[in-house]
Amino acid sequence: MVKLDDGLKIWLDAYNQGVAQLMQSGYVATVEAIRDGLSNLTAACVTDSPDIARVLDTSVAEQTQMIPVRIYHPAPDRPLPVIVFLHGGGHMAGSVAVYDPICRKLSKTTQHIVVSVDYRLAPEWPYPHGLADARMVIGQLWSLLEQHQFAYVPALTLAGDSGGGAMAATLSADYQEHPDVRINNQVLIYPSLDYTMSQPSVTENGKGLFLQQDKMQWYFDQYFQHGEDRQAASPLFMSKSARMPRTLMITAEFCPLRDEGVAYVQQLSALGVHTEHFHLDDMIHAYLNLESLVPMQCGATYQKIADFLNTSMNC
Repeated sequence: MVKLDDGLKIWLDAYNQGVAQLMQSGYVATVEAIRDGLSNLTAACVTDSPDIARVLDTSVAEQTQMIPVRIYHPAPDRPLPVIVFLHGGGHMAGSVAVYDPICRKLSKTTQHIVVSVDYRLAPEWPYPHGLADARMVIGQLWSLLEQHQFAYVPALTLAGDSGGGAMAATLSADYQEHPDVRINNQVLIYPSLDYTMSQPSVTENGKGLFLQQDKMQWYFDQYFQHGEDRQAASPLFMSKSARMPRTLMITAEFCPLRDEGVAYVQQLSALGVHTEHFHLDDMIHAYLNLESLVPMQCGATYQKIADFLNTSMNC
C-alpha cells in the first residue's frame, strides 16, 4: 500500500499547522518570503555538504548580460563529462548558493563536472529570461571550461528539479535538431512540465503536501506576465522526436507534478527514446531539499542518477 513516509508526515503536519496560523494572522506571501523560505529550509535540512576538489565561481557574458555560474570538478586531474544544473524554485526562488550542497552531492556521486547556473528569476525577470540565460551558458560551455582549464569530456547532461526541470526539458526540446549542440542526457527531478496545470495529480496532491495548487498558480502568474500561450511553453506539449536525449525521470507519489512526469515518459518511450523512471511511493515534491528528514530516499536518488549517467557513458 502506498503511504507517505512517517517522519515526513510528522514534519508536514507541523508545517501545515504553522502555515495555517500565519494565514489566520493575516500574513500575505511575498516574493522575498518565498525566496527566504526555500533558502532557510534547504540550509536547515541539507546539512551534509561534501568537499569537492575544485569549485570555481565565474560567469558567462554576452553583450551587456552576465550570468553567474558555479563549477564543481570532483577530480581535476581527470577529464569528466558535464552536467548543466538548473535549480528549482518555481522560477521565482532558488540560487546557486541555495543549491550548493545539492550540486556538491550530485558532482561527487556521479563523478561529473557540474555547472550550476544562476539564471534570472521572475517576477523581476519573467519568461523567457531564465531560459535565455541557460541557453547562453550552454552555448559557451566548452569554451568556458577551457578558459578555466577544466579537464572535461564533451558529453552534456541537462539536469534540474521542479522549475529547473521544466527548463531542462524545454532546452532538450529546443536543441533536439540543433546541428552544433548535442544534449546526451536529461535528468528531470519532479519537473514542472505542464503550465496549464491540467493533470489529475495537481488537484489530488495540491493541498497539504508542501507544494500547494494555489501557490503553483501564483508562481506561474509571476513567470508568464505577457499573455504567453502556457500550453505551447509546456514541455509536455512540445514537439518531440527520437532525437530527444536519454531521459531519467524522477517522480514522487505525493507530488502535484507526478502525472505530468509519467505522461512525459510515456511520450518519449513511444518515440523510442531511452527512458528510465525512478518513482518514490512515499515522497513529496522537493524532498531533496528536505534531506535530513528522508536521507535514505535522497541517497537512493543521487545513486540512481549516477547509475543512469555512468551507464550511458559505456553505451
